[in-house]
Amino acid sequence: MITFDNIKNSHEIRTYIEKADFALSAQGFTEHSLAHVGKVANTANELLIKLGYDDRTAELASIAGYMHDIGNVVNRVDHAQSGAIMAFRILDKMGMDVEEIAMIISAIGNHDESTAVTVNAVAAAIILADKSDVRRTRVRNTDFATFDIHDRVNYSVEKSSLALKENKKEVELSLTIDTKICAVMDYFEIFLDRMILCRRAAEYLDLKFKLNINGVELL
Repeated sequence: MITFDNIKNSHEIRTYIEKADFALSAQGFTEHSLAHVGKVANTANELLIKLGYDDRTAELASIAGYMHDIGNVVNRVDHAQSGAIMAFRILDKMGMDVEEIAMIISAIGNHDESTAVTVNAVAAAIILADKSDVRRTRVRNTDFATFDIHDRVNYSVEKSSLALKENKKEVELSLTIDTKICAVMDYFEIFLDRMILCRRAAEYLDLKFKLNINGVELL
């Protein structure tokens, strides 16, 4: 059985993640490093565990979350599909069970809002974990005067959390935004498609998605 530890300890996978982040840095994108994929892996795993999914399904979500952005090493365009193909080759070579590979590559191939469809529980967890990772530390640009709207939106987020409510019927993305840096409307201009995708992913898990910004429920 291929474990999450096997994936984290793979020099090949780590290299693809690091080189993908390097390529995105050259293009001016926010951070997609080991910190990001590690956070996505952990958040997706915890969400499925709390919802009562078995440990192995949750571990597959960790694996998919950790590998979901490797396709950026090829190109940002269609990186979800490129990443799915790369993941298939890597996991097949490692000897993973074909049913598990199928679930993982379906999740990776369906995590980008431009083409995503929530095809399974792992995909749903990855979408929610990925799209909720909005934080100041993802901004690479150190010159505030040259910030574009993506930089402002991410930099304005002082605190973010994705939490399953106690009734286990709702999942809430809660953000604290410095509105002197970025207006709430700017957040929606950049992330509306992502929030709609989160709502659909939550519905797949029989949850209602809620967005709370500065203590105000907006979705």
